[in-house]
Amino acid sequence: MIICPACGAENIEGSDLCDQCQYSLTELSLPQATTLLEKGLLEDRIAVLKPRPPLAVRPDAPLGEVLKAMVADRMGCAVVTDENRKLLGIFTERDALLRLNVDAAKMASKPVSSVMTASPATLKARDKIAFAIHRMNVGGFRHIPILDEEERLVGVISIRGILAYLTERQLAKA
Repeated sequence: MIICPACGAENIEGSDLCDQCQYSLTELSLPQATTLLEKGLLEDRIAVLKPRPPLAVRPDAPLGEVLKAMVADRMGCAVVTDENRKLLGIFTERDALLRLNVDAAKMASKPVSSVMTASPATLKARDKIAFAIHRMNVGGFRHIPILDEEERLVGVISIRGILAYLTERQLAKA
């Protein structure tokens, strides 16, 4: 049971509002961090991960060139943008394996827009790291573009960056 701090009424665990006085109980239902790692996940924002500047390509860029740029820049993805850096799609190493596969050489001159994931899931730098992990897990993503408040692309985070953050937090505890 949750005790309402405003009126003292007992409410069912997980209730959003007090049945008695309609006081918001959502803050009382949030999980409480018990370790520094948990605290960081629940409080730290994506900005602390320092999203990496993206490899941005135009929609008409040939797949062969995009793949070469990804290898040269050691990037697991390329974001497809218009001339105003508005995100149109994303092309990842997983796309290369699953969509191109053994036909990569034959498709090298095709535009990246023909195999990109259009309108990918995005996050903001102000979103919490726990939300990013959840979004990546539910969607099966390894990369997520990060947008600013005006919906312009500012970076990309990867599961590798999140794992580095988790390792750093865990080692700081030791």
